[in-house]
Amino acid sequence: MDGRLAHVDKQTEFVLRAIEERDVRFVRMWFTDVLGFLKSVAVAPAELEGAFAEGMGFDGSAIEGFARVYESDMLAHPDPATFQVLPWRDSSPATARMFCDITMPDGSPSYADPRYVLKRALKKAADLGFTFYTHPEVEFFLFKNPIKAGKAPVPVDQSGYFDHTPQSLGSDFRRRAITMLEQMGISVEYSHHEGAPGQQEIDLRYADALSTADNLMTFRVVVKEVALSQGIHASFMPKPFTEHAGSGMHTHMSLFEGDTNAFYDASAEHHLSKIGRYFIAGLLRHAAEITAVTNQWTNSYKRLAGGGEAPSYICWGRNNRSALVRVPMYQPGKEMATRCELRCPDPSCNPYLTFAAMLHAGLDGIEHGYDIPEPMETNLYDLTPEERDERGIEQLPETLGEAIEVFAGSELMRKALGDHIFERYVELKREEWDEYRVQVTQWELEKYLPVL
Repeated sequence: MDGRLAHVDKQTEFVLRAIEERDVRFVRMWFTDVLGFLKSVAVAPAELEGAFAEGMGFDGSAIEGFARVYESDMLAHPDPATFQVLPWRDSSPATARMFCDITMPDGSPSYADPRYVLKRALKKAADLGFTFYTHPEVEFFLFKNPIKAGKAPVPVDQSGYFDHTPQSLGSDFRRRAITMLEQMGISVEYSHHEGAPGQQEIDLRYADALSTADNLMTFRVVVKEVALSQGIHASFMPKPFTEHAGSGMHTHMSLFEGDTNAFYDASAEHHLSKIGRYFIAGLLRHAAEITAVTNQWTNSYKRLAGGGEAPSYICWGRNNRSALVRVPMYQPGKEMATRCELRCPDPSCNPYLTFAAMLHAGLDGIEHGYDIPEPMETNLYDLTPEERDERGIEQLPETLGEAIEVFAGSELMRKALGDHIFERYVELKREEWDEYRVQVTQWELEKYLPVL
């Protein structure tokens, strides 16, 4: 073994040794398609050194958004820094996973790889002297099995916000899920029951945006695996119930210059620096353009239209949870925690594309020095349309159809995602909207059929 390790770096050497020591028989290579669906292929440990050295070939034309048939050959290169043993598999023999970077046969990065889109955005931030950190609050639902087409899902409980019920299925679920996440090196900050029946929230700890995106993909797998093991079903669908709030993924973010939080200024109002203000101004200016990425499904817009803490209006505030962007209250001695929170994303987004879109929007504000509007502390749902117009408050796109047309006209998003993903994304989402808008729903049948 030692001779074979002479030409590999320390991280790769650690992976190869860990595979032997922990009796790993299968290594799953993970990556995502353009819509954020996880793809996986298992390799035997004997093939792993070759995969590290040369990549593993696959047919890109079979993956949504990756390649046309005549340019289908691609390579998946495992990232040894993402190696983790899967705790829900048998411990011996064990199964592990690594995320992959996708390249073309000539070794150049694949223009269709969402992970590369985020890496490119992080490189732009690094060139400006910044590191981008994110912290998502992930909401989701737990339902009783089975989930049947045409039948309303049944939540596992009737609990509400922060409710604690001894020996409840939800609290036991969260304990098991968090234990598995931490076994995989993913730190959890908070967990609790959310406001709707069966709705849960687990908040991941702050990390650099690439690690957070990888962690979110792992998080969704862990949550679904734990649910299956308990005979229930977990869903990240944004709005499964008309009468209850949907699931969001409020995302906190900040820029650091080395070890210094670039959003903090002790002498500034709200302790928010010029960099932080410019970043928020960029988010607000481009909010409508990025919505098709942060909220990518037709169902996403049912959540945004539902009121409550789901934002529909483009503004910012400090204690205003109806605002699109919130700046949490500064706490003395917590300078490192100065941040802003974007409240529109939902947990079914592609995290790589979402973080890239958010970062490009914020950096555009910094590069052009955009002026930030006055904060809004009024509940925006209490204002009339005329009052919102008087304050110059615009609305997010109300449907996927509207969002994708705004996105399609955005030069910033074309630059952020690259021509290939940008054009394919527009094509896929227009197809989805066209399919959705011609559907005759049960609501229409019940509303109109008896009277028309």
